Amino acid sequence: MEFKEIQTLMQNFEDSDIRELEINQDSFQLYLSKNKQTHKHENLITTEKTEQIPSVKKKANEQPTQNITAPLVGTVYLQPTPDADPYIKSGDHVKKGDVVCVIEAMKMMTEIKSPFNGTITSICVSNEELVEVEQPLFSVQEDKDNA
Repeated sequence: MEFKEIQTLMQNFEDSDIRELEINQDSFQLYLSKNKQTHKHENLITTEKTEQIPSVKKKANEQPTQNITAPLVGTVYLQPTPDADPYIKSGDHVKKGDVVCVIEAMKMMTEIKSPFNGTITSICVSNEELVEVEQPLFSVQEDKDNA
């Protein structure tokens, strides 16, 4: 491929909704990705989880902490629109069926609902983060009378 063709291809990729592009042509290989996961971000999550462990241990005698996990791969949105308040915050009480976030996959928005009643003890992801299947999104202290 000519350099000019590569530049045009990269600009078209940047302007599109495509998240990843891989081209293998003879001896030419090109891989482009818009996924933004960095080690710095992972360290931030690890630190947040570490800080939450003591409070979870104190409450462990009351009720176990459960996770609300991602049912699919996609981009998680913690608020309905960019200028709106988040669906939930740490410390909020949720009921079974409450929408806690939305995951976008292939331009389809999927509401993620709480599978139980409880209090959010930590938010394990950032807004607009790419999440994997079964990745914890929220930690929840279940209510004692959860049924």
